[in-house]
Amino acid sequence: MAKKIDKETLAKKGKGFINEFKEFVMRGNVMDMAIGVIIGGAFADIVTALTKDFINPLINGIGGAEVGGTLKIYGGQEILYGDFITSVINFIIMAFILFLLLKTANKVMSIGKKKEVEEAPKKADDVVLLEEIRDLLKKQVK
Repeated sequence: MAKKIDKETLAKKGKGFINEFKEFVMRGNVMDMAIGVIIGGAFADIVTALTKDFINPLINGIGGAEVGGTLKIYGGQEILYGDFITSVINFIIMAFILFLLLKTANKVMSIGKKKEVEEAPKKADDVVLLEEIRDLLKKQVK
C-alpha cells in the first residue's frame, strides 16, 4: 500500500527547503564570491583587450612574429596557435596583477595590527631565588 502524503506536509517541506536555500545564498561568503566572479569576468575582458590591442601589436612590431597566426592542417582545418599564445599571455598578466592585488591587500590589512612579540613570561621572585639556589648547589657538588 502506497503511503499518502498530504498537501500540507509537502508545503512545509517545500518552505523549509526554500528557507534553507535562502539562508545559504544570503550568507556573506556566497555573496562575496558571486561579486568576485562578476568583477573577475569584467577584469578578464580588460586584460584580453590589453593583450590583443597593445601587447600583441608590440610583439609583432618588435619581433616581426605574428601572434594571431594560424597553422593549416588537413581538410581545410586550422590550428589557431596565436589565440593560444594570447591566452597564455592573458593568464600571466592576470596572475601577476592578482598577485600584486593580494600582496597589497595583505599589506593594508596588516597595517592596523601590531606585531606581537612573544616575550618570555616573567618568573616569580621565589622561582628565580630557587633557581639560583639550585645553581649554587650544583657548583658545590662539583
